Amino acid sequence: MAARALVNGPLVGAIIAIAAAAACSKPAVDPLQLERGTLTVSNLSTQDWTHVEIWLNRSYRVTVASIPAGTRFSVTLDSFVAGFGQRFEPKHTMVKDLRLSAARPDGQPVELTKAFTASGLAGALGGTR
Repeated sequence: MAARALVNGPLVGAIIAIAAAAACSKPAVDPLQLERGTLTVSNLSTQDWTHVEIWLNRSYRVTVASIPAGTRFSVTLDSFVAGFGQRFEPKHTMVKDLRLSAARPDGQPVELTKAFTASGLAGALGGTR
């Protein structure tokens, strides 16, 4: 029985060490975060983003000249405007699509899309067919 305890002891120690390391690590930050009617964009890169366009539900847009590297930009959802001046109404409309496009200093594009999980039956059943 003592031999069995020696074999399992190092294994248990390794499992505890791995679990502790995982618990201490920071979760990945979503660069497009929606919370209580506000969108926060985090530029987690080392390069500035310029000519930033943020599209909400493919119809409403906000632009910003730049988001410097390592900073955040926050905007309320009712600041998004459609082509004829209609404002997005977060109390009456659900956000279904959120995209960001920008340019890096070397001209390379930045494209971000928020991943949404389906709700209701579509989420429970894996979507509709």
